[in-house]
Amino acid sequence: MSILTEPQNEVLPDLASFLERNARDVPDKPAIRHPHGTGPGGALHYRTLTYGALQEQVETLAAGFVRLGIGRGTKTVLMASPGPDLFALAFALFRIGAVPVVVDPGMGVRRMLHCYRSVGAEAFIGPPAAHAVRVLSRRTFADARIRVTVGRRWFWGGHTLDELRRPVTSAGETGTAVAGERRPAADDLLMIGFTTGSTGPAKGVEYTHRMAAAMARGIASAHRRSREEVSLVTLPLYGILDLVFGSTLVVAPVAPAKVAGADPVAVVAALERFGVSTMFASPALLRVLGDHLSRRPTALPELRCVVSGGAPVPADLVALLRDVLDDAAEIHTTYGATEALPISSLESAELLGETAARAARGDGTCVGRAVPGVDLRIVRTSDGPLPLWEPELGVPPGGVGEIAVAGDAVSRRYHAAPAADALHKIQEHPEDGGAPRIWHRTGDLGSLDDQGRLWFAGRRTQRVTTAGGDLHTVRCEGVFHTHPLVRRTALVGIGAPGAQRPVLCVETEPGTGRTQWRSLVPELRQLADGHPQTRQIQDFLRHPGFPVDPRHNAKIGREQLARWAGRQLDRGARRRRTALRAIPLAGWAFLLVGAVRPFHSPVLTALWWADAFLSVVVHAAQLPKALPRGRAAGRGAAATVGLTMLYGATWWRTLPPATPAHPSTGEEAA
Repeated sequence: MSILTEPQNEVLPDLASFLERNARDVPDKPAIRHPHGTGPGGALHYRTLTYGALQEQVETLAAGFVRLGIGRGTKTVLMASPGPDLFALAFALFRIGAVPVVVDPGMGVRRMLHCYRSVGAEAFIGPPAAHAVRVLSRRTFADARIRVTVGRRWFWGGHTLDELRRPVTSAGETGTAVAGERRPAADDLLMIGFTTGSTGPAKGVEYTHRMAAAMARGIASAHRRSREEVSLVTLPLYGILDLVFGSTLVVAPVAPAKVAGADPVAVVAALERFGVSTMFASPALLRVLGDHLSRRPTALPELRCVVSGGAPVPADLVALLRDVLDDAAEIHTTYGATEALPISSLESAELLGETAARAARGDGTCVGRAVPGVDLRIVRTSDGPLPLWEPELGVPPGGVGEIAVAGDAVSRRYHAAPAADALHKIQEHPEDGGAPRIWHRTGDLGSLDDQGRLWFAGRRTQRVTTAGGDLHTVRCEGVFHTHPLVRRTALVGIGAPGAQRPVLCVETEPGTGRTQWRSLVPELRQLADGHPQTRQIQDFLRHPGFPVDPRHNAKIGREQLARWAGRQLDRGARRRRTALRAIPLAGWAFLLVGAVRPFHSPVLTALWWADAFLSVVVHAAQLPKALPRGRAAGRGAAATVGLTMLYGATWWRTLPPATPAHPSTGEEAA
């Protein structure tokens, strides 16, 4: 039976049942091919684990976990490198109803410890380095009474993975069966995964067995996945779903936290060697692969489907892949979140057509239509909770608002985080009084067009709120990406919300010199003036290389960029203020020289009287405006008078206004 229908059958209520079925149907089929050492010349060796052998490991480990006291509902830290150990451990925990706690190591040790502390796991499975961190962070892992080392155990005691792989037999016990085994139900907790924390505190997302099966159905439907695929895996979650499908997964020779530094030769060798038919990768890895294939063309006729996600996928990257891959290959961009994966998908033919032109006009990035089983709504933008669904929350067709999703593939709650639930979940109560439907607020802004396609506009928390209205990052940036010297851009806001100054940070193409940059700035301003949503952008700063997230190497650290841009603008403003204040000082010096030694030249005498008028009369005339500002800034009247007479408007206009100026007056822009 197909994954599209099987999850509805109560015979397979839990995720591990799919692996068990595949092992029964195709025991000798390769399940996992993984790198294992190198041979002469540095070529990677791969090992193969069949479905039958993998299922035997899962059953043995499940029995071992039960002997240790790990069982239904036991929250278990799971840390292991992508490979057969990780997948065997995960499915063994799934089988007995234990709950793996998974944190992305790319977020850094401090954030990881915060995530683990919020869960309070009762068991800990990890390599020696992870246990060393656990020992040094006893408070964080105080509840972890059961410890299993993946590899060599040092001084901390507990058990090893090798010990659990040795079945313990006794009278009446086979060593692999779990006595009194009660398999998890569809709505039982499957695992806890954490958001990246790139735009706020990382949150624990609860996955159920039903949710994971729905995710598999969505991916299978959107990308025509089946048991016959050979899949290159760069993210462990996709490897788990490959084993649900019954396909063969090839562990990519890529460090998960350093995909932008991957060796494309090794990746291409794996694609060729195993006849990989489908792969999922972040835009950063696909950029490396596409650049390599453009330099060294390689036929990959078996690769029929490439899927990218995790960050916005630029149209030029899709065009590059379209040029270097087989004509029959499909290139899909997906949109999703840790709480809902996938949400929508779009194939390259549509992305490179009319949607690319609309992105250049500032409509945002088209991320396709909702996958089957996922419902979409656009709700009004709000930074506060929206606890109950009301018709008034909806945005008119084509309008920009926050993207909300619902369906079996959408997590209903965060783990032990009611405040996060209140901020990110909307309850919709049916008219018949049944159970409420949960809509998840993604934190992303977007719109729906008349063809049902979703357009991504940027993160809600990263929108720039100016006195003239909100600017959405991705919509604005698309306007500037059309310039051939622009590699990518990032819009940030400087100042207080509601009165922010929009600044566009720009990464230029390699080889762009200072002279070209000086010529580029007025061209960017011309592009900005040509579109309503970008006309407010007049500040452009060149950046050598944007900070990005460690997992996908593609999500831009806009908060960090905003701090950098603020420092750059402040430094430039200080230089301008210094230069401008030198003018009135020079005027006073000229007056002093003329007063001590009167000029004999009629021209210099006339200039002296003009300077006296400007320095004394004009500066004095500015005092009525300067005094309220001085009081608002905490300056005394005498200090304000003195500094205004000395520097004039070059001083008092830098002070905050006594009362907020109306945007139409233009006073603060002068």
